[in-house]
Amino acid sequence: MNKAIYIATIEANSGKSILTLGLMRLLLGKMARVGYFRPIINDYPEGRRDNHIETILTHFHLPMAYEEAYACTRSEVVLKNSRNQEDEVLDTIIQKYKQLESRFDFVLVEGTDFTGEGSIIEWDVNVLMAKNLGIPTIIISSGVGKSLDEFVNSLVLACDSFKDNGVEVLMVTANMIQPENRELVLRSLEKELPVGVLTAAIPLNPVLGNPSVREIVEALDGRLLFGERYLEKQVAHFGVGAMQLRNYLTHLDEDTLVITPGDRADIILGALQANISANYPSISGICLTGGLIPEDSIILLIKGLSEIVPIFSVQEGTFAATNRIGAIQSQIYAGNALKINISLKDFSTYVPEDALAERLVTFRAEGITPRMFQYNLLKKAQSDRKHIVLPEGTDERILRASRELIHHRAAEITLLGNPDEIREKVQQLKLDLDLDKVHILEPRSAPKFEEYAQTLYELRKHKNTDLTMAQDLMADVSYFGTMMVYKGDADGMVSGATHTTQHTIRPALQFVKTKPGVSLVSSVFFMCLPDRVTVFGDCAINPNPTAGELAEIAITSADTSTAFGIEARVAMLSYSSGTSGQGLEVDKVREATRLVRERRPDLLVEGPIQYDAAVDLKVGRSKLPDSEVAGRATVFVFPDLNTGNNTYKAVQRETGALAIGPMLQGLNKPVNDLSRGCTEDDIFNTVVITAIQAQGE
Repeated sequence: MNKAIYIATIEANSGKSILTLGLMRLLLGKMARVGYFRPIINDYPEGRRDNHIETILTHFHLPMAYEEAYACTRSEVVLKNSRNQEDEVLDTIIQKYKQLESRFDFVLVEGTDFTGEGSIIEWDVNVLMAKNLGIPTIIISSGVGKSLDEFVNSLVLACDSFKDNGVEVLMVTANMIQPENRELVLRSLEKELPVGVLTAAIPLNPVLGNPSVREIVEALDGRLLFGERYLEKQVAHFGVGAMQLRNYLTHLDEDTLVITPGDRADIILGALQANISANYPSISGICLTGGLIPEDSIILLIKGLSEIVPIFSVQEGTFAATNRIGAIQSQIYAGNALKINISLKDFSTYVPEDALAERLVTFRAEGITPRMFQYNLLKKAQSDRKHIVLPEGTDERILRASRELIHHRAAEITLLGNPDEIREKVQQLKLDLDLDKVHILEPRSAPKFEEYAQTLYELRKHKNTDLTMAQDLMADVSYFGTMMVYKGDADGMVSGATHTTQHTIRPALQFVKTKPGVSLVSSVFFMCLPDRVTVFGDCAINPNPTAGELAEIAITSADTSTAFGIEARVAMLSYSSGTSGQGLEVDKVREATRLVRERRPDLLVEGPIQYDAAVDLKVGRSKLPDSEVAGRATVFVFPDLNTGNNTYKAVQRETGALAIGPMLQGLNKPVNDLSRGCTEDDIFNTVVITAIQAQGE
């Protein structure tokens, strides 16, 4: 089930508040706990808060603090972008969102407002946020000042932009449409939009565009003299009272704001009298310009009236004040019950609520983005910290990664090596690594060295290993670290930054051994592509697996995929798809696929299948039209090491994908190998997945 929806607009003043209010009421009618989140808000002076957040939290009485409802301010985002630190912004947004997701049944996410500095990049930012949060979107745009073709084309382009970036669009909403054009807009949208995208068209409602007197007073920094209880009155018209009263009265319309210098007692009193007269329209308020206040006698007269509309004074002259009032863009805010109720009524009338509710609760995301995947990995590791041993304790990359692992509380760390050398290295690198929070062991002087050597002797004596040989082997950091895992003194081991793969995994194969029912140790890489995360196996261990071994690699890789939150759809790769190709290699893949289906009928698997047919829906449908995997594969099983290793490196280099791994699978306890060209981030990620493997054990 989907747990969130993202509301996005393509310009300022689109009226997206109507969607936010309507959706929140709709969701609260379906679920007990609904949260609200704005990834990025505008900057506000001290004491002021975001109006959208205040309105939603207050009106719907959501059990949330204001600070929980947003992640970053606009100025913070602009500054981070200028420093090429966009990833930090995304990490903060994901973290705040996931905190809400864990507390609520559903989260309503509202995008940015397209105002102020940085608005030129906001469209891309909104697409990026929805993509990395892994949630579908609803797009809204205003039809004011646009031709039909221009308006429809802009919404279709917006929909395509989201879809091209892997974000599903549930509904497109045309707002502020002339009532007579509503059906025409709906027909045009339904014709141009992809099948399955819901459409809504909401007519222009003048009341929602009218500012309240309160908004005008705040915008002009006015001083209220009278009528506080009527500040929510709507201003439908405004006009300057500069002519004689007898002429001005003929220009009054319903809900007019009278703008006049503060010394025009005739206009002030005449407007107040017209307001209570049955022969003239009601006014919404009086704006006194020039910083002028009526004389005391006039003030006393006004105080004696039974009903007084808001009267406020501003410093600007009449012309400047009038221009500023005309430029005010009205908003819906917490105290304006009239606009909130009208918005809710219009949403219910013009939005297909039942169809939208059905889409909201049944939508399932196809994949997971790299950022969200990495965030989920870290949170899972933090939820149950495991003890990981790193045999190459003097390597700079290992020390830098250890600092980050301790800082993020991702794992408990033991470094193997000479303690003095490790401390000296930390000082040379000027690392802020608190060694009091790290265990440091030198194998030969470790308290359990003799116990470990004795254990190795007992395990390997049938292979002609004597105690002296066992002691020599146990002095090796790979053997010592692996024995820590075997004996339960550590939960997992990560090595290979300065050692070969064979050196790293040989001890594990000798005495950790494979799980019951598993005869083969294999490996996978988590390939973090720009828009999704996939699993590649085996790209590091088995040179030329048989059909049976290939089947086992596929089954184990599918289980790994599922364990790490990626729905398994397995593609058994070859140089042909379906029944078209012949030859020993394709026959091997065909037989392996048959064995997978026989042993695990619950798995979605397709093979033999070519890579393009596995990843491209159009190609997949043309070659294997009835396949549930073609075009949607998430687990890719390569026929041999040569193909797998070259492919993962080609994809990594050509797409800029992050390859996390290799992660060894099939062992009784987790031991993982690093590349000797690994980076600090590679080590960090490998330790995290090793810790998660240990949780599964």
